[in-house]
Amino acid sequence: MPADGKICTFDCVYCECGLNADFRPKTRRPTREEVATTLEQRLISMRDVDGCLPDVLTFAGNGEPTIHPDFSAIIDDTIRLRDIYCPQAKVSVLSNATRAHVPEIKAALMRVDNNILKLDTVDAEYINMVDQPVGVYNVNQVVEAMCQYEGKCIVQTMFMKGECEGKSVDNTGDRYIGPWLEALKKISPQQVMIYTIDRETPLSSLCKATPDELDAIAKRVEALGLKVSVSY
Repeated sequence: MPADGKICTFDCVYCECGLNADFRPKTRRPTREEVATTLEQRLISMRDVDGCLPDVLTFAGNGEPTIHPDFSAIIDDTIRLRDIYCPQAKVSVLSNATRAHVPEIKAALMRVDNNILKLDTVDAEYINMVDQPVGVYNVNQVVEAMCQYEGKCIVQTMFMKGECEGKSVDNTGDRYIGPWLEALKKISPQQVMIYTIDRETPLSSLCKATPDELDAIAKRVEALGLKVSVSY
């Protein structure tokens, strides 16, 4: 993604990078070649100058990584460089899953170690209010796409409280948890990541879910036989 802005298929009201309209990039995306060259230079520097190598190479941050036109090839380059310089490291991708159904994207995500896909809820009204998809988004189709990974995915879910335009964004209650758990049963991911707000958000009316609430949700996930991690 461009270093000076954000390009994303979601416009989440809780995004630490801010809202899309406020951070439109002035520079272009780096090319596949630029990504590979910069990564290799950095890995060499870490090895020869810093004396340490990364545990994980993560695609995340200021936008949706899978919308890069050369995403699949970039993943291939990254795996190749990882195998040369730091074979012990994992390759992770944090995606909002809006392109999880695209065959080329799916194939690329199946090649990484940690394929982390967002699913904040399965309630369409909530998603439109909080995640604010850019373009067409059907949560049922997204869940079905996740099922096609046959367990080789990690589901990441943001839980929070507060308000957006006078409406509650509290998704910690059973209205949202029950259907979400049913979706997890279908997806059967290798892991579920539960987290809450950790940094400043575009809306000051949002607030963290409590540790007790997150732990209670985690126990319900564990009861499905799924591995779960919680970040407070």
